[in-house]
Amino acid sequence: MKPYQIISDSSCDLPTNLLETLNIGIVPYYVSFDTVSYYKEILELTPETFYDEVKARKVYPKTSLPPIQDYINIFEPYLKEGKDILCICLTSKFSGSYQSAINAGNILLETYPDARIEVMDSISVTGTQGLLVYEACRMRDEGYSLDRLVETLDRQKQTSKINFTVDSLDFLQKGGRVGKASALAGTILNIKPIIIMTDGELFPSGKVRGHKKALRHIIEMTKEEIGAEKEKYRICVIRAERERQAAAEEVSDELRGEGFDVTDEIWPIGITIGTHAGPTPIGICYIKKYEYL
Repeated sequence: MKPYQIISDSSCDLPTNLLETLNIGIVPYYVSFDTVSYYKEILELTPETFYDEVKARKVYPKTSLPPIQDYINIFEPYLKEGKDILCICLTSKFSGSYQSAINAGNILLETYPDARIEVMDSISVTGTQGLLVYEACRMRDEGYSLDRLVETLDRQKQTSKINFTVDSLDFLQKGGRVGKASALAGTILNIKPIIIMTDGELFPSGKVRGHKKALRHIIEMTKEEIGAEKEKYRICVIRAERERQAAAEEVSDELRGEGFDVTDEIWPIGITIGTHAGPTPIGICYIKKYEYL
């Protein structure tokens, strides 16, 4: 069986130590606070530094997708080693990263006609994309062929979901996700939105008054959705700014205490969701393990 390399754009938000342990190639997104200077996510700007800058500068950052050349630069060394490539990208409903990877693959196949370059739309972002990448690495390490891996991931990605909440609607309002009136009401009345991501898109799912009630709501949503088959799902809890760490750990500890398979560490939300939702999100991500598909 020909070896293959698993690659993802940086919106997968896997912790740095896991990226190294799992041997994942990463193609970074770019972020700017002034539309002039752009920084590569992870390589030049960690999530913690990103949120510190957002709060210190009091600006709404802008992201830029990885250009075709960045994908070529990451793909080509593996092709030279004789490996095929599987690249898992942010949902195409959010970004053109998927198309950049497709275009890069087509260009490289002119030079490496015997290679295989598979580019997958994860229909996910942040933790659910990261969980899909994580599962892909598990299957790779179990000896799955690239054909079998791609076929399984195509089914598996349909089982993923994010349930999350934010303290402030400012960033969602700025990005057009909610109106100004809703954002103002949220501030005055302490209303916290419940947001889900499924099938590659963000949707409002409700609103709750107070941060603790919002966290309770997403916990109960998750229990209701997968509690009957908890052993079949892998969960990660995600948070944005470091000030959310303690609350995220409480969510994680409760789910783990009730028998859910929760990753050991809290995963940081990177710049892709952070730019749209701001520094305050906390969420629960899950995906069905490949063994139970």
